[in-house]
Amino acid sequence: MTEWFSFAMMPAVLLLVGGLLLPLFKGNSQKSYSIIIPLLVIFSLTQMEMGSFGEINFAGISLVMFKVDKLSLFFGWVFAIAALIGNIYSLHISHTGERVAAFLYMGSAFLVLFAGDWFTLLVGWEIMAFASAYLIFATRKDPAVKAGFRYLMVHVTGGVLLFAGIVLHGLETGSYLFGPIDGAQQGGIAYTLILIAFMINAAVPPLNAWLTDAYPEATVTGAVFLSAFTTKTAVYVMIRAYPGADVLIGFGVFMALYGVIFAMLENDCRRLLSYHIVSQVGYMIAGIGIGTEMALNGSSSHAFAHILYKGLLFMGAGAVIHMTGKRKLTELGGLYRTMPWTVALYMIGAFAIAGFPFFSGFVSKSMVIAAAAGDHHATATLLLMLASSGTFLSTGLKLPYYMFFGKDSGLRPKEPPINMLVAMGIAACFCISIGLFPGVLYNMLPYAVEFEPYTGAHITESLGILMFTLLAFVLLLKYLNPKNTISIDTDWFYRRGAAAFMWLANKPVAQWEQRVITLGDGVILNTLHRLSKHSLIVDTHVVDGAVNGVAKTAMKSGNLLRRLQTGIVSHYALAMVIGLFLVIAVYVLIGSEAL
Repeated sequence: MTEWFSFAMMPAVLLLVGGLLLPLFKGNSQKSYSIIIPLLVIFSLTQMEMGSFGEINFAGISLVMFKVDKLSLFFGWVFAIAALIGNIYSLHISHTGERVAAFLYMGSAFLVLFAGDWFTLLVGWEIMAFASAYLIFATRKDPAVKAGFRYLMVHVTGGVLLFAGIVLHGLETGSYLFGPIDGAQQGGIAYTLILIAFMINAAVPPLNAWLTDAYPEATVTGAVFLSAFTTKTAVYVMIRAYPGADVLIGFGVFMALYGVIFAMLENDCRRLLSYHIVSQVGYMIAGIGIGTEMALNGSSSHAFAHILYKGLLFMGAGAVIHMTGKRKLTELGGLYRTMPWTVALYMIGAFAIAGFPFFSGFVSKSMVIAAAAGDHHATATLLLMLASSGTFLSTGLKLPYYMFFGKDSGLRPKEPPINMLVAMGIAACFCISIGLFPGVLYNMLPYAVEFEPYTGAHITESLGILMFTLLAFVLLLKYLNPKNTISIDTDWFYRRGAAAFMWLANKPVAQWEQRVITLGDGVILNTLHRLSKHSLIVDTHVVDGAVNGVAKTAMKSGNLLRRLQTGIVSHYALAMVIGLFLVIAVYVLIGSEAL
């Protein structure tokens, strides 16, 4: 009985099963239920013991369904806090499907987090892709549907690469237990495939455009969940599998700068914040590449802080969109008059992401930069500090100035619903408390910490960079006015590529098919008629009927192709979801016996 209770209280099981049962509740009962489940997840984390659970032998392969250690538990805590805050923020919505998708998304993230083997990780990875896509589709607007489709295709591709890499990795090593990939495999096919799959979910350029394309189109509440889980789950698995992979240092530094530069060009407030997910994850990726205990602690702590302050920023922008229906900076301004609480809470998140002293970003980001300096990566250290300046310039100055202050747009929205403000308030408290008491966060990290963020030199250096950035903003304000334009990112290539493919299928290929059918019809009939004159007994009427029937059937292929274009994805997605749940069901039944 105790073993079954322990299994049922696993965070992934609570959220996945809880999400599937959620439609049984209606109205206020459903809202209460959506808060109780995250609270149970938090309780379950307090009861967890270190070790491996659910060890089974499946088809001759040793698997471990759940593995708990300091790293997974550290990420588990922030995931649970984000789940609670996100559900409080979503209390006002009445869309059950969106709630179910959010629960499946969170549950699958926990499944990846506590996976002890590659196949358990893969199951969680795929559920994450489909459940999160629904949070984009749920707006039911044409741009969202198209962005959600592109998002799903990118993540399905990543899942295929991951599956292929796992199989090859298992064949090379003889083990499917999840852990660091041996350096001897570096450069091998399995090593590369898995790394690319992880980089897709981490939004590493040039594989980043799915994020900035899709997140702005998600529902107001869905975007808050999206900002928390996918990229940070990727950071977690990369800490596990690729610590010290030198190639990640360059990618991470490039990400930090890339996101900042594109954010400065943005007019859409959520797209701007999405680019800063790319930038901030860059710090984490760089830390993983450095690979020292200090750097890995920095990547982990920055992921913890980032989930909370980025969630707060998305909640602030979402509150504005919810109350005004506007999301472009050129359409906003003067909202401080009627939304003072939203402005104040947003600015706490802005100070945190910018790395102001006494806010969470200061005590986490500085650990990554110190690790880079301590490991003699001078160029990386300088560029990461430069990216910090750009972060403050766009999220702490440009976005709030044009969204809340600046010119008066004439909009006079009220404050958002109280549940949205409460959720923002909880996140803001974490942003401040972590900054004031970093020791609590540091004590949870996977490695012993010997780092003091609040030194005179560090505070002076950080404030100097931030104040110089403020001065630059004031002096260059007229050049920073947002423009109603569209920034072209790497998604241009697959958008154009897909359009070219469809043109090829609908034009040259279809026309060639038509000509072949027409030509074939005439050649076959003429040949058969000539043969019949040489005493062969051929019923030409039968031949005509048969050939014409074949031709008519073939000519319908164009319509069939178009039907397949619209239907194959939905059928594939449905089959994948059903298949994954069947795998989970079998896996759970087998694994429960081993607990």
